[in-house]
Amino acid sequence: MSDLGSEEFEEEEYEGERNEAGERHGSGKARLPNGDTYEGQYANGQRHGRGTYRFKNGARYLGEYFYNKKHGQGIFMYPDGSNYEGEWVDDQRHGNGLYRYMNGDTYTGDWFNHYRHGQGTYVYADTGTKYVGSWVNGHQEGAAELIHLNHRYQGKFVNKNPMGPGKYVFDIGCEQHGEYTQQEQVNSLEQIILIARKPSKTS
Repeated sequence: MSDLGSEEFEEEEYEGERNEAGERHGSGKARLPNGDTYEGQYANGQRHGRGTYRFKNGARYLGEYFYNKKHGQGIFMYPDGSNYEGEWVDDQRHGNGLYRYMNGDTYTGDWFNHYRHGQGTYVYADTGTKYVGSWVNGHQEGAAELIHLNHRYQGKFVNKNPMGPGKYVFDIGCEQHGEYTQQEQVNSLEQIILIARKPSKTS
């Protein structure tokens, strides 16, 4: 779904303050032609400042606007039950934020132009496994750590999968060093070969 909101300025209904030019300015409530509603601050006829935008499909945005664009801190609640809480720039998730997915997974970290990008932590709700590390355009990519219940993997990820030199660190005090090589057209973690060297005790 689109989370931009309506760009139409001629509301079916408007109740609130106006400036000398007759533009919406200050606090106000509006019902837009597409059925969405907005209640909050205006400046020179545009949503500006803090406000609440309710979409007719049940989605809702509570946060800051800058001349009709979501900009600053805000919470977006999606119809499927997921939500994003964090920074926005020019109507995009951008900066630092927390996304709670409908299946219970969470992502906390950097965003760039609506994508997970930079450093972040993704927690898988069903297993408790955590991916802590680099993201590129929404994908797990770069140096990272995959933390399981009683062990962790440290290495580099490419297109969501471990690739190249890395090591497993076990809670019992030992390590297993090795290298991941990807089979042709392999997507799942289970289908990747681990070429393991001799395990070594940690100091």
